[in-house]
Amino acid sequence: MKGVVFTEFLEFVEQSFDVDMVEDIITDANLPHGGAYTAVGSYPHSEMSLLCGALAVRSGNSVSSLIQEFGHHLSTFFHETFPEYFTQVKDFGDFLESVDQRIHVEVRKLYPDAELPEIEVLERTPEHLRLVYRSSRHLSDLAIGLIEQAATYFGTRATVTVEGDPGPEDNEIYLLVSTS
Repeated sequence: MKGVVFTEFLEFVEQSFDVDMVEDIITDANLPHGGAYTAVGSYPHSEMSLLCGALAVRSGNSVSSLIQEFGHHLSTFFHETFPEYFTQVKDFGDFLESVDQRIHVEVRKLYPDAELPEIEVLERTPEHLRLVYRSSRHLSDLAIGLIEQAATYFGTRATVTVEGDPGPEDNEIYLLVSTS
């Protein structure tokens, strides 16, 4: 997992709680890297799981809700850092369709070793989009937060729900994004 996700997660924790919480969860997680991450480095996904688990214990919030909130934060970071990805499309639906076709292509140019999830738009109507999220990392809650926040940049209110009852080992999650 790219280091920028880790550095932004720690920034999210500091903004949402405080710097002491950052230090506490790093200590609690007993991380192989000691919590020293660089934005351009690559780190095991398991370390993110350890950090999220430690934050859930310390904050009393569920891992799922924390990861969704982090998705909102990360979407804001992407919007501020890469505004062209948001301004070069005409609407929210086009943006979602551009994630794999354009954004992830550019990410792979910068980070050829990046293991990115896939987001495929299966159906698009004025009221909703049906997506499939594919990832071996099982971070659909992060994708939900990213999608919900990204919608706001297009003046769209989006509610994202998981379709069906995916198991913990499912690499494909179907999402319904209601936009009305």
